[in-house]
Amino acid sequence: MTSYSRELRLFSATLSVVGGIIGAGIFVSPAVVAGRVGSGGLTLGVWALGGLVALAGAFCFAELGARLPRAGGSYVYLRDAFGRLPAFLYGWTLLLVIATGATAAVAVTFARYAIPLVGLPAGAERPLAVGAIVLLAALNYAGVRPAAFTQNVFTLLKLAALALVIIAGITLVPDGPTSPLPHTPGAVGLWGVGLAVGTALIPVMFTYGGWQQTNFIAEEIVDAPRTLPRALVLGVGIVIAAYLLANAAYLRALGPAGLAASAAPAADTLEATLGPVGRRLISAGIAASSFGFLNLVILVTPRVFQAMAADGLFFGAVARLHPRHRTPAAAIAIQAGWAVVLALSGTYAQLLDYVVFGDWIFFGAAAATLFVYRARDGGAGAAAVFRVPAYRVVAGFFVLAAAYVIVSAVRAGPANAAKGAALIALGIPVYGYWSRKR
Repeated sequence: MTSYSRELRLFSATLSVVGGIIGAGIFVSPAVVAGRVGSGGLTLGVWALGGLVALAGAFCFAELGARLPRAGGSYVYLRDAFGRLPAFLYGWTLLLVIATGATAAVAVTFARYAIPLVGLPAGAERPLAVGAIVLLAALNYAGVRPAAFTQNVFTLLKLAALALVIIAGITLVPDGPTSPLPHTPGAVGLWGVGLAVGTALIPVMFTYGGWQQTNFIAEEIVDAPRTLPRALVLGVGIVIAAYLLANAAYLRALGPAGLAASAAPAADTLEATLGPVGRRLISAGIAASSFGFLNLVILVTPRVFQAMAADGLFFGAVARLHPRHRTPAAAIAIQAGWAVVLALSGTYAQLLDYVVFGDWIFFGAAAATLFVYRARDGGAGAAAVFRVPAYRVVAGFFVLAAAYVIVSAVRAGPANAAKGAALIALGIPVYGYWSRKR
């Protein structure tokens, strides 16, 4: 029986973590955060708090990856801890909207930034987005090694783009009224500050999300029980440092009010320091970042569908790996095909609005499986390779943070949340069909 090829070492696994987190969000969402808290100090504080939540999640998934270094990541943890139905609903939601909708959305973002750089007409946006999806699907079909090489290159490019913003914003801004940690009147009183921080934390947590995706490819990581935990903690640490420095650069270059009013903080920062060429450089950086994130989603997510099929809960052909390339070829094709449909139809943005809170339901539930595993074996067994320190506090903190994001998202858009819940619930009869067939 064909198995996955173990090709990825610490460097590639770490860059997979970084690439799974950093997309286009850090180049845009800091404006939303600054607008909600109203001061430089609170802006950096919210990003630091989001980093702590991300690090807590990374620790939880590090132990889970050490315990079960299996392809499929969260799907496997949910199945073994809570049963097949919750695991299937996770895979169903990934396939229906979360992964495929994100693939379509990021492909369109890439095309939107790439078109002016290469001089294509505006009408080329969707064809270019579809071409990017097909190209990267073919690359991932051909093997994990070329896919990982592409991921490494574009992750380094997105880090270079962030480094340019950081260096320009912190060192090239002329001395003036803007200080490294500017402060303007914002939320008033303890209750007001708490509410402001809470609402600002929502876009921060979505911008920090994504480190769990590296667990999907655990069977392709060399010595995964040791390498995966190191990659998760190191990768999240790199992102926290990059995000805090990027926000410090935005604040120094634009000030809190300017950051809050900016539609494109990274572009405005580089334009303020490097002139029009700076805006063009950051457009290239965002295009590269989007392309790298697109590759990462196409690289890792099909492993979930392959694991579902291996359990008899999806088409049998999806369970089989390509005999020569050792990749989940059918799963890659299905994901890419549906993503292309969503990109061409233009429905991906609305669908993502519906179910984006659902991603955090499964996020928190997967972390909560750690309590089940610890209760079963008393913390011994495979987790001896890596154990979360004070796991009740760390895992509890992350689960509560995930619950807060879910509740906040539901309160912000109850109608969308209801539609999203309905889309997730549609997976129940589908699960019934596959269970009877199995």
